[in-house]
Amino acid sequence: MATKVIMPQLGESVVEGTVTKWLVKEGDPIKEFDAILEVNTDKVDTEIPSPAAGTLLKLVIPEGTTVQAGTVLAWIGEPGEALPAEAGAARTEPDKPPSTAAQKPESVTTAPPSSAAEPARERGGAGGFISPVVARLAGERSVDLSQVKGTGSGGRITKQDVLEFLEQKARPTPEIELAPWETPGEGDLFRPTEMMFPGGQEAVQPASAKPAAAPPPAGGESAGNVVSLSPMRRAIAEHMVQSSRTSPHVTTVMEADMAAAAAHRQANQAAFSRDGANLTYSAYFVAAVVSALKAFPLVNSSWSDEGIRLHPGINIGMATSLGEEGLIVPVIKSTDSLSLLGIARAVNDLAERARSRRLQPDEVKGGTFTITNHGTGGSLFATPIINQPQCAILGVGLIQKRAVVINDAIAIRPMVYLSLSFDHRILDGAQADGFLAKVVDTLQKWV
Repeated sequence: MATKVIMPQLGESVVEGTVTKWLVKEGDPIKEFDAILEVNTDKVDTEIPSPAAGTLLKLVIPEGTTVQAGTVLAWIGEPGEALPAEAGAARTEPDKPPSTAAQKPESVTTAPPSSAAEPARERGGAGGFISPVVARLAGERSVDLSQVKGTGSGGRITKQDVLEFLEQKARPTPEIELAPWETPGEGDLFRPTEMMFPGGQEAVQPASAKPAAAPPPAGGESAGNVVSLSPMRRAIAEHMVQSSRTSPHVTTVMEADMAAAAAHRQANQAAFSRDGANLTYSAYFVAAVVSALKAFPLVNSSWSDEGIRLHPGINIGMATSLGEEGLIVPVIKSTDSLSLLGIARAVNDLAERARSRRLQPDEVKGGTFTITNHGTGGSLFATPIINQPQCAILGVGLIQKRAVVINDAIAIRPMVYLSLSFDHRILDGAQADGFLAKVVDTLQKWV
């Protein structure tokens, strides 16, 4: 009997994934537990193993398609084996519905989906099931899902369908050429005489005048190459645009003297190495943020229409660059329960597995505060965008020796700029400055 290859639920709150690459093709022999495809969920690529040995009889879901957990992706069986009638369908209902926890969106800051999205949840037919991710996106962007054409399995509306619908709406409509009497203010009669040279040559073009069209490239050459968007780049773009629209961003900057932390690191690096941890400055910044979040718990929160939700635990996200592909934010869970050694181990482990693409989907979820160390690229300071649904993000610049005045004397100290971008709906300047000052004080008084 043929075996289904099912889209697994790859995390407690992961309800859908994108088939990014099939590693086998129809007719290929397969061993049980061999990797047969790659699935992307929230910028994490995961290889899916075969549930049985046999031959790949049919690929149901093509590459680039986003489907919900429980969807049939392919069929495995013996060569020439007849498939059941349902094998022709692009989608079947899950063998069992996702758990209640998985059906709830992770975000606690966004309002419930708008009324425009609610009817789409209930309608059947071509629309089918609307995932929590699609419903949340529709609610945030006020999209009427009845106007969106679904391209997913069985006509289901996917997240990409909603994004393309929004992109299409944002395109400017072509200008309609109006008759001269419909735009009298643009005629020569209404132009100031100072705008004309004798003989009628214009000295200054009016704002409404249209510039001449640029000549096409010589020889019919293309204006440039288009680089296709990877699932990770699309996810980053969507998340950043959504964050800038959601939160009123304000950034405050302070600098910290890293002499005390540098001395502690120099004295303890060998001992940490014997315990299997590379003691980097990142561990100090994480520990200092934990100390500041305990002193200012409002920063460890999220916005919601019901009120500001304070998170009971501290989970620090560490933005990690993956080169040209983009970046990912693995999360150190329960960071407040870890010592400096434990933090150093977690930073080493998550960064190494992020760069080797071995993170699990749940390891990039649940963060309550994010740190981005842009100084590794030589940047002195930046104004990072908040990682929604969090309240703030800390940017860490390049640690650089500079001349500073201490007790009316000039000294050379390792200094670093720290920039805190925060949600002005939750924090005011005094609270944000108090938090950042606590981070600075913790670093400068490290013992």
